[in-house]
Amino acid sequence: MDFTFIFETFETLVGGLPLTLSMAAISISAGTILAISLAVFAVFGGSTGKAFASGYVFVFRGSPLLVQIFLIYYGLGQFRPALQAWGLWPILREPYWCAVIALTLNTTAYSGEIFRGALQSVPAQQVEAARACGMSGLLLFWRIIFPIALRQALPGYGNEVALMVKATALASVITIMEVTGSAGKLIADSFRAFEVFCVAGAIYLAINLILTHLVAMLEYRLSPHLRLQPAQAA
Repeated sequence: MDFTFIFETFETLVGGLPLTLSMAAISISAGTILAISLAVFAVFGGSTGKAFASGYVFVFRGSPLLVQIFLIYYGLGQFRPALQAWGLWPILREPYWCAVIALTLNTTAYSGEIFRGALQSVPAQQVEAARACGMSGLLLFWRIIFPIALRQALPGYGNEVALMVKATALASVITIMEVTGSAGKLIADSFRAFEVFCVAGAIYLAINLILTHLVAMLEYRLSPHLRLQPAQAA
């Protein structure tokens, strides 16, 4: 094992880490906001909202993420005159933003289903108890329904966050030199795929290890009623 080459590989791949982290952070943040809105449409939006949410989820879960990236990056270029007229071309001509848009739209579909299930799992007794105390509308949603649903959604949402970090590797196919893109270039220069991919895999593992622990800490903090008291544990 050539540890000198592995160390040099690590230094090279870490250079692509800011791109990987920024794509993941933007797509996960924007996707979470859109996913909560989509879940609200699906649960409280009536027949029109449910139809819109179902159609969105069907399209983005039923097609590969790689195809969605290609459609946005290569396909929308055919409509360049219209995009220029609307002022969107400066964004959609950049591979970075095309990848971010595709990742955001994709994770919105998966996270939306997680939040939809969480909203529907809120016990009806707790909602009725809140109504009996005089809560209704937005107050009932933000003080009772949303906190309970968020706690229910965290385990599944943590998995989706980890999957989205790994999915940023697909951005390398449209010339973005993030961790995987940098690894591909290094392999083309050195022909040493095993060491390079081992280092790239270790970097993704480290990122997801940190994210998994952060989600677990948040889940622990939001679930005080599930912790055993010392007297109960004894």
